[in-house]
Amino acid sequence: MWLNTYRVRKTTIENIGTNMENAVEIKDLSKHYDEVIAVNRISFEVRKGEIFGFLGPNGAGKTTTIRILTGVIKPNGGTANIMGYDVLKQPLRAKQIISVVPETSNAYIDLTAWQNLMLIGELYGIPKKERLERAEALLRKFELYERRNQLARGFSKGMKQRLMLCMALLTEPQVLFLDEPTAGLDVKSARLMRDIIRRFNGDGATVFLSTHNMEEANQLCDRIAIINHGRIAAIDTPENLRMKSSGLKSVEVSFNKTVSVDALCKISRVAQAKKMGDKIRLYTDEPHNVIENLIDYARSESLVIISLNTLAPTLEDVFVKLIEEREGD
Repeated sequence: MWLNTYRVRKTTIENIGTNMENAVEIKDLSKHYDEVIAVNRISFEVRKGEIFGFLGPNGAGKTTTIRILTGVIKPNGGTANIMGYDVLKQPLRAKQIISVVPETSNAYIDLTAWQNLMLIGELYGIPKKERLERAEALLRKFELYERRNQLARGFSKGMKQRLMLCMALLTEPQVLFLDEPTAGLDVKSARLMRDIIRRFNGDGATVFLSTHNMEEANQLCDRIAIINHGRIAAIDTPENLRMKSSGLKSVEVSFNKTVSVDALCKISRVAQAKKMGDKIRLYTDEPHNVIENLIDYARSESLVIISLNTLAPTLEDVFVKLIEEREGD
């Protein structure tokens, strides 16, 4: 088992609903600030043991939803449960089994990395021997052990993010909330964060991941909810979302000479064309027909096709389409 430490804290949590299938349940949840509706009667479930992605543009309601679930703010209506505990009626029970990694670092910058972990361990009542073992294992895994005695003030953004995740995992949460965990990180740090999230989830914990990064959601998540203007636009697996999105299949082509995007838009069965570097992507419901028409077009214009590929819709394509549809409604 990862880190040889992950297990349910039986001494602090009793009678958790082990027969329940869902780690998180939200029903008709609403939150407004004066005339602004941040969350508009949303309902969904997060299953135990899954990585659940929560995607949406800025101001869509992602962070507000997380703040309600983690007990930071109260909703104006609806219910929210964590492992069977109502976050309004049983806030202490709910908070005991979760950890949160916010987008902005909340590590104590005037404490060392080691002191930050010891403080969290003491606040959560983790026995000294256990918190020492967990802290060392986590800091080694996150490549921070050699810097354990340095003040967090001098850490880079990536190091602070890793330290916050160490602090969150020290308590061995059953549900981990992550708000843009890799935002602004370099490639190596982001890859390490994703690897740790997978390993943590692999030991049976549930991860609620809020992110703008479409590829990250595609790599990590079992299911995804897309929220916009406080409402849920879709919930499904990344692959199902792509496959259900008609009109988003595409053919990507490049020629030996520059070709006008407008000219390719006129090809039969092409719904839209976009320039992508030295290639042109043609969106269509019928890629096979477009390929035949492209070959005919190349011959008529004395062009040579350098590359030709059919592409399934990307998660980003699906996201943009759903957001545009919601805004149109």
